[in-house]
This record gives sequence, C-alpha cells and structure tokens, in this order.
Amino acid sequence: MLQLNPLRKVYDVCIIGSGAGGGTAAKVLTEGGLNVVMLEAGPRLNPDKDFKEHVWPYQLPHRGVGVGGKQSGIGNEFMAPNGFWEIEGEPYTTAPGSSFRWFRSRIEGGRTNHWGRIALRFGPADFRAHSSDGIGDDWPITYEELAPYYDKVESYIGVFGSKENIPNAPDGVFMPPPKPRCTETLVKKACDKLNITCIPSRLAILTKPLNDRDPCHYCAQCGRGCRTASNFSSSQVMIPPAVATGRLTMIVNAMACEIVMGANGKVEAVAYIDKSTKSEQRVYAKSVVVAASACESARLLLNSRSQSFPAGLANSSGVIGRYLTDSVGSDLTGYFPQLEKMPVHNHDGVGGMHMYMPWWRFGKKNDFLRGYHIEFGGGRDMPGVGGFDYVCEEQEGYGVSLKQKCRSSYGTFIGFSGRGEMIPNENSFCELDPEVKDKWGIPVLRFHWQWGDNETRMAADMQQTFRSIIEAAGGTVIAGTRRHPQKSSAGASNALEQQPVGHISEGGAIIHELGTVRMGSDPKTSALNKNCQAHDVKNLFVADAAPFVTNADKNPTLTIMALSWKTSEYLLDQAKKGEL
Repeated sequence: MLQLNPLRKVYDVCIIGSGAGGGTAAKVLTEGGLNVVMLEAGPRLNPDKDFKEHVWPYQLPHRGVGVGGKQSGIGNEFMAPNGFWEIEGEPYTTAPGSSFRWFRSRIEGGRTNHWGRIALRFGPADFRAHSSDGIGDDWPITYEELAPYYDKVESYIGVFGSKENIPNAPDGVFMPPPKPRCTETLVKKACDKLNITCIPSRLAILTKPLNDRDPCHYCAQCGRGCRTASNFSSSQVMIPPAVATGRLTMIVNAMACEIVMGANGKVEAVAYIDKSTKSEQRVYAKSVVVAASACESARLLLNSRSQSFPAGLANSSGVIGRYLTDSVGSDLTGYFPQLEKMPVHNHDGVGGMHMYMPWWRFGKKNDFLRGYHIEFGGGRDMPGVGGFDYVCEEQEGYGVSLKQKCRSSYGTFIGFSGRGEMIPNENSFCELDPEVKDKWGIPVLRFHWQWGDNETRMAADMQQTFRSIIEAAGGTVIAGTRRHPQKSSAGASNALEQQPVGHISEGGAIIHELGTVRMGSDPKTSALNKNCQAHDVKNLFVADAAPFVTNADKNPTLTIMALSWKTSEYLLDQAKKGEL
C-alpha cells in the first residue's frame, strides 16, 4: 500500500540563536501570537545546577581553575556557562599576519549568561558618524527612531543609572544606582580634579523588584550567574515569557549549517546538525531570524549557497563578513597605598562597576576620531587563584613575610579599562576558509585583522588618561600590567596579567565583534534594510550585532536588544499582513 508522509510542520518563524537578539525576538514574536521554533547550538540552562555564585574556592577541586591553573580567568569552573575561546572540533583560522580571538557560546542564553551587564545607549552622533566627521557610513536609522525601543528594553529588563544629560551619552529608563564603594569614591575625586566626567554606571542589574525578579543582593558574583535573575540574561528574562505563551519550541544541540531557499525566492527551511545523533535535520518556517552572534551569523549566510546566491545567502552586495570590528581596548592598573589602611568592611556591591567615565571630550578636537569610555574597579572582592601573583613576583622571601604582604596589599589595586570605537577598515573581515571544516563538516571562518592608526592613537590616549587618574588619586602605576583587579563582570581572577604599556587589545579580545551583515539604504553596499530585513530575501532577518554600521564607544548588548525588538515588531506586523 502507498504510504503517505504526514504533512511537515511549518512554523511562523525560525530563530537561530537564543542570546540577546534571539531571546528578545522570541519574546516579542510569541507574545504577538506567532508560533516560533528556536535552534540553539548547545543545551538548555539550569540555573540551580549550572550557576555557582555562592560557591567558595575551597569547595571545588583545584579551587575551580583546573590542574596548574589552566582554566583561570574567564574559563574557570565558577563562571556561568556561556562559551569558550576554543571549542574542541570547532576551529577557526586566522590569515597570515593577523591575530584574532573569537569567543563563542554553545548554551541557551548565549553570552548573556555571563557578561558585564553594561547597558549603554548609542548616542545620536553614533548613528551619524559619516555626517559628523566624513569617515565611514551613517546608519539607515536615527537615534530618535530607536529610542522608543531602548525605552521598552530598559523598562522590561531593568537598568540602573542616573540622569546626567551628557552629550551623546543618552539617559534612559533607570532604576536607582547603587552607592559608590570606597575605591570608586577615590577615583571620582581624582576625576573631578582632572575635569573627567565620572558618573554612576549603567548596568542591567536590578536595584528594585521587577516582573517577579528580586533585586540584587550584592554578592558581587554576577559573572557566575544569578539564580535570582537579578541581573539580566536572555535565558532567565527573555526565554521564560516566550515559553509561557506555549508558542515557543526550542530545539537544543542543533548546529545550524544552512538556510535553505525555496522555489519562490524566499527561505523555507533551516538545515541543522543534531549533535546528539550527528544527523542532518530540517525545520521549516515562513520566516527566519538569524541571531547566532555577528560572526556565526555571517558564517551561516556564507555557507548557505545556492544557484541564486553563489556567494552566500542574501549576499549580492558582497558585504557579508566585511566591516568586522571590535571595541578598542587598553588597560592599566594602579597601586594605592592608602587603601592598606582602610578598615575591613563589606566591599562587594554588584558584580560590576558602580561608576564609570563616559566620553567626556565629545565635540572637542582630539588626536583621533570618535571616543572611548572608561570602566574601572578594584578593592576587596573574593580572592581567587592568581590574585596575588604580582605580589609574589615582587616580594622577596616566602612564609610569614609573604603572607603578611599579601594581606596588606589585598584590595589596594584599581584597574582601568578603556573601550573605544573602531572605525571599519578593508583589512578586517571574516570569510570561509577554503580548506578547513569543523567536526560537523561545516566550513569554518578565517579571520583577517588589522587595527588602524586611529585606534592606535586612541589606545595611547587611554594609557595617558589612566596614568593621570592613578597619579591624581595618589596611586602608583604598576608598569607593564593590564587589567583589573576590577569587580570583574567576567569573574576573572585579580591577577595582574602582563601587557606592554601602551598596548592595544588583540582583535576580538573585548568580545564586541560586530558589523558583518550590515544594514543600509543601498542594496549595493549593504545586506539589510533599516528593519534588518535582507534586501535580497524579504523573509530573512538578522537580529544580533551583525547589522551594526558603526562600533560606538558603548558596549553593544543594549542596542542589540533594541534593534531586535524593533525588527521583531516589524516582522510581526508584516506576518499579520501576509507580506512575508
């Protein structure tokens, strides 16, 4: 007897990725009434099992950093599970002469399980860079168009901050900020002497209850995850309401490998590798939202070749993979002897900075274009492996005298980190490696990277500024060191890692890569329109940092969510009208 296959299920939307952009899209689209399937390359997240915010170092083998401390820093066992610099069987390559690091996530919520929670709006000038200084390109949207979506995101996720009316650093919908700690008060006084703006930071951490989420209890362990969901993560804040609608299906351990075109010139399915069975599967949908992170999204589109798009899906412009940027980073640490005399007290607060310095020279002539902000922190957070490496290197002897020095120096360091705007250049991009594939048989990315002279001058200015602040605050620069002992949002150890003075960060190291599937008004020079909808394929959207036209001096996550919310409302409207 002839056997008929059952009709295949067709969802309204398939979302690839569950991080900041994907999670936001899932919430908006499901609450708007659409049936959504989400592909996640890793497993589900269980906060009660996976988060370790209140675990002490002595409770884990090797104090949580592996044999010989090989897992120290962002990869240690304390950190919320969100990704890796290296994934076994999933390599990427760099072109000769280039140096680039790529941090990737393979779990529900993606990188939002573990990030600095720094939530800064891009300013009006950031969307009009070319109009401001003649370099680069303007966005196809303005700040005024995106501002209502910043409002929606901040009101929903909770962001603390203060109203300051600072040029090109827009105020938002804020909860009250926490009070400054002693180290922050020390730096604030120095900044006032130097006429450097220093204000309460703007972080996606609750200081008041919101939507059944408790406020922060100030354990300062945000990098380890938060079981009370007091800090923002897509896995705890965006995905649950989408699941509650009954209209979200999440397929985990699904490695998307190709977006499949239909005969009608629109995408009709997403092919993925089921990592548990290593078999290729397909899921069908009327629209697709790619939110796998900027470089993964570019990789997926480049690998989705067809007769219609031999250079990659929606890539008639040839821009996919181009315009890759990361934040300009440079770091310096100071030693402050007056902190040795500070009475012992609870110095925890939130797991990030309570104050920061937005770009204070906006509109003034500088040795470089655009600008940067400064993150800083220090004090007596929980000691970890490597936290006293610098003291041990500098202090003669061992035993009682070394222990006394470690105790007296504990909490006396403050680290400064600059985060600035990189201008896109033709030498920084990603492409498919013609020879290398991952263990799933998917061609991998090859990175080309080069900082421009503008970024080098900016990093040098950062160093001069850090030195001025440290000295004005009565501290001493720790020569040849980098970064923190900050209240590390990454949960990193307090170890002072070596970095040549004046050095600029390695490409990708700040984990703010973006711009690889840019939006624009001209289909010849951009892949997406102002709604993050592909010029070439009207039922294809991108909802992560790939659409960004510029990499402002603000961390990108808040803008990813605002753009995703805007894109999702447009998609929802078009779907209801039957336009897709």
